Amino acid sequence: MGVVAKRSSMTYFSDAGDHYSHRVRIVLAEKGVTVDIEDVDPEAKPAELADLNPYNSLPTLVDRDLSLYETKVMMEYLDERFPHPPLLPVYPVARAQSRLWMYRIERDWCPQIDVILRNESKDDVAKARKELKESFTAIAPIFSEMPFFMSEEFTIVDCCLAPIFWRLDSLGINIPQTRATKPLFDYMDRLFARESFRESLTEVEREMRSTKK
Repeated sequence: MGVVAKRSSMTYFSDAGDHYSHRVRIVLAEKGVTVDIEDVDPEAKPAELADLNPYNSLPTLVDRDLSLYETKVMMEYLDERFPHPPLLPVYPVARAQSRLWMYRIERDWCPQIDVILRNESKDDVAKARKELKESFTAIAPIFSEMPFFMSEEFTIVDCCLAPIFWRLDSLGINIPQTRATKPLFDYMDRLFARESFRESLTEVEREMRSTKK
């Protein structure tokens, strides 16, 4: 291993088009954290990244001598390091429930997104799109009950969902706008209108929905 120079500020090595990288950028913007964001080409990573992260993976968050390379750990660290506004509930039961929702997002939806992004076999991609479309359509009614995901307040779970929903068009997932799905579209509008979300977007991400409002 090489010697990594100590940093005087927080640095975030981010893939400008990656939804995992995006979720942490939303947290950083929500918290108003002063951070150097370095957009990294995943095919041409800087040599120092391998010294900072044993997996040489993106994203990676560096805060002085601390290097984090798992997005849920990064988000919770930022929520504890910068407690206002809070993104995890105060009470243990509600915090555990939020963590379970994040687990389910990564267990049920993220693998399907990975299939699409890796452009695997035509049948596998079609199946993944179908399953995601059906799943998103099925959960649409829950957004009529509260403004955010199972919550009156914007939370860390919304930080995970927003990058996925922003990418629906680019993933080839077309959810019909019906009376049943309207709560989901209203939820997406609320997410995308947040100042922190707008600040979190890279140029690559803006182009994903360039024709959208």
